[in-house]
Amino acid sequence: MKRTFSITTLGCKVNQYESEAMSELFEEKGYMKVDQETEVADIYIINTCTVTNLSDRKSRQVIRKAKRENPESIVAVVGCYSQVSPEEVASIEGVDIVLGTTERSDIVNMVENFQNNGEFINAVRSLDGDYEFQPINISKESDMTRAYMKVQDGCNRFCTYCIIPYARGRIRSRSISDSVKEAKRLAEAGYKEVVLTGIHIGSYGKESGKSLIELIESIADVEGIERIRMSSVEPMTITEEFLQRAIATGKFCDHFHLSLQSGCDKVLKEMNRRYTTKEYKEVVDLIRKYMPKAGITTDIIVGFPGETDEEFEITRRFVEEIEFSRIHVFKYSIRDGTPAAERTDQIHGEVKHSRSQKLIELNEKLMKKFASEQEELEVLFEEKIEDKYVGYSTNYLRCAIKSADDLKNITKSVRIVSEENEPFEVVLS
Repeated sequence: MKRTFSITTLGCKVNQYESEAMSELFEEKGYMKVDQETEVADIYIINTCTVTNLSDRKSRQVIRKAKRENPESIVAVVGCYSQVSPEEVASIEGVDIVLGTTERSDIVNMVENFQNNGEFINAVRSLDGDYEFQPINISKESDMTRAYMKVQDGCNRFCTYCIIPYARGRIRSRSISDSVKEAKRLAEAGYKEVVLTGIHIGSYGKESGKSLIELIESIADVEGIERIRMSSVEPMTITEEFLQRAIATGKFCDHFHLSLQSGCDKVLKEMNRRYTTKEYKEVVDLIRKYMPKAGITTDIIVGFPGETDEEFEITRRFVEEIEFSRIHVFKYSIRDGTPAAERTDQIHGEVKHSRSQKLIELNEKLMKKFASEQEELEVLFEEKIEDKYVGYSTNYLRCAIKSADDLKNITKSVRIVSEENEPFEVVLS
């Protein structure tokens, strides 16, 4: 009888990618994946997040739940929480293996070593002086048409609210040749869109003299890949040359997730964000000069320590001025070990909630406005949900259409007929 495993993923797209890759490693060795929500597993892999103290708490809850479900199981805890707090993770009852943000390609061997000798394994090591990207590849993904590809790890920025540079180490980039090999494997598997992801992909290649646009151009040469999309980038990554070269590939999606975090220069400075609102707006204007229908999405943190009502209002007006196609709103949450956590001017939870609600309501208006301005969209349909096929346009509008034909993994020209709810209802144009 095959041994079973489950992987629980907490946190970002990079973690999701790495979980998919670890899952493949287990399946290649003959293990069978099961859903932790519905089935008991022999092996539990918990891929943790440590962005906030709440993330740590959630990770601990999932770890304890796994051991309760099967006291005889092997529990391996990997990821950012393990990297930052290995002793704390090791002290949780039932944890058998602790692995950080490196050496995940050895996860199956570690599990089998524990099976053979029953000795606790702590494989977390220091990231100091670690400048080599550790590839962990995906050749297939779950039943989707977009494939995430991790091309970068680490961050050198040290924003005052963020623990990630300590969890992921310094910037490290995947080679262009290895990235192209994975793109070819994904194209052969039928994937038409590749989403480039990493901890700070704008820094791609900085340590080796390469650049993100060179990577995009190389992947664009892969036959079968029709779309290339970026995950979140810092605004100063985008230059006129970048846009000209990206457009020239004929495959680059007109969607930019430009990190903002605050629309107030004073707060940006206290966050150690390395741009001003003026510079940010100049980048947005440049994008719209070359790609008038581009979707521009962002993240906003409300309630950063010391943020006044006036400073929040400056952010709200800036968001309104930029007219984002979507904003993701986060209430600031303390993360021990960061400078912002030490501040004594923390914002009350009710204030953060009120500010969050105001931006969420503004987001609804901005999304509808952006959708109403679209004339024709190219949508790659990914899946069927009930009686509709659902997919994304190049500029990242989620669309749905009724069709008697099988539209999965098919691109169609459509127009929006209702902007009331997402996914937006479309018809063939």
